[in-house]
Amino acid sequence: MDSVQMISHIEQSLNYSVYDVKWIPCTAKFVSLGSKPKGTGVVQIYQLNRGTLELVKETEREKSLKCCSFGASKLRTEHLAVGDFAGKLAVYDLERMDAPPVYEVAAHDGIINTLDATGGSTVNCGAPEIVTGGRDGAVKVWDPRQPNDPVANICPAGKDNRRDCWAVGFGDSHNAVERVVCSGYDNGDLKLIDLRNLKLRWETNVKNGICAVEFDRKDIRMNKLAVSTLEGGLFVYDMRTQHSQKGFASVREKTVGQSLGTNGVIGGAKSTVWTVKHLPQNRDIFVTGGGSGNVRIWLYHYPEKRVTTPADGEAQGVAGTLEMLHATTLSTQPVHTFDWSPDRQGLAVCGSFDQTVRVLITTNLNLH
Repeated sequence: MDSVQMISHIEQSLNYSVYDVKWIPCTAKFVSLGSKPKGTGVVQIYQLNRGTLELVKETEREKSLKCCSFGASKLRTEHLAVGDFAGKLAVYDLERMDAPPVYEVAAHDGIINTLDATGGSTVNCGAPEIVTGGRDGAVKVWDPRQPNDPVANICPAGKDNRRDCWAVGFGDSHNAVERVVCSGYDNGDLKLIDLRNLKLRWETNVKNGICAVEFDRKDIRMNKLAVSTLEGGLFVYDMRTQHSQKGFASVREKTVGQSLGTNGVIGGAKSTVWTVKHLPQNRDIFVTGGGSGNVRIWLYHYPEKRVTTPADGEAQGVAGTLEMLHATTLSTQPVHTFDWSPDRQGLAVCGSFDQTVRVLITTNLNLH
C-alpha cells in the first residue's frame, strides 16, 4: 500500500459560512474565518486534541471576513492579516484578539477578494509585505510597517475597463530585492508584475475566470506557477525560462473540477477549481479543491530537458506532465479553501460551503 491516501480525520460543523482556513505556524491550531448570517465576521481558533477539535478562542468583527494569511508574520508572533467585505485590511495579534488591530488600512473600494503575504519568517528574502486583490480591480502591495499608503498600486488607468481581481500570489523572493506578484482576474487575464522595477513582466489569458494562483515556493527563484479556473481548468507554468513571444511553457489539465464516481470514473459537469495549494515539504506535489466537493492530489514530473533552443536561437521552456496521485470526494459542496500544515507533512485543513471544516490526514506523501 504505497499509494497516497487522504482521510477525513475530524469534521466540525459551523454556524457561519467559512471563507478561509489557515494553520497557525509551529502549533497544532488553525484559524477559521468567515461570515455570519447577519453580516458580521467571525474568527475562530481550533486546536487538535486527541482526535477531537477544541474551540480555543472566538471573536466577532463588524464586517464579514473573506481571506487571511500568516505570511508576513514572524513565527512566534501569530499576526494574522485579514481582508474583509468592506475593503479593510487589518493585521490582528491572535494572542490579543480583543485589542485593536496591529495594522489597519482602508485598502479597497468594496470587498477584498484575495490576499497573500510573505517575508515574515524568511531570512534575507525581502521585507514583510501583504498583497491584496479587490472587486475594484486593483492589486495593492502593503508593508505593515508603513501606515496608510500602499508600497505599490497596480490597476488600469480608466475606471470603466477594470476587472474583478480574484487571485494574487507572491513569488521569486529569493533575495532582498527581487519579488514578483501574480494576479488573476474574472475574465481570465493572468498578469506577472515585477515589483523591483514596477513593470508588467508578462501577461496572458486562460479564457476562464482565475480562482487561484500559487507559486510552488515564494522564497526561491521562480520555478512553477499553478493556476486554477472556472469550468475545471488547471494550468502549471514552468517559470524558469521566458520566451519573448511565447512566454512561459505550460501544461494543462482539463477535467480537474469534475466529480469522481463510486467506480473511480471521472464524470459530470465541468465545475470550478476553487483552490490550489502546494505541499510545504515537497514543491512538486499540490492539491486542488473542486466545485463538486472533490479534492485531488497531483504530482508534477519535470521533462528530461527544461529548456530547448529552436532555430531562432532564443531559449524556450518545456512543460512537464501531471500525474494524479489521489482523488476523493469530501463534501456535496465546493471545497473552496485548503491549507497544508507547515510543520507536519500530510496534515491539512479544508473548508467547504456546507459550513464545515475538515481536518485531513494524507499518507505516503514521503514516497514521491
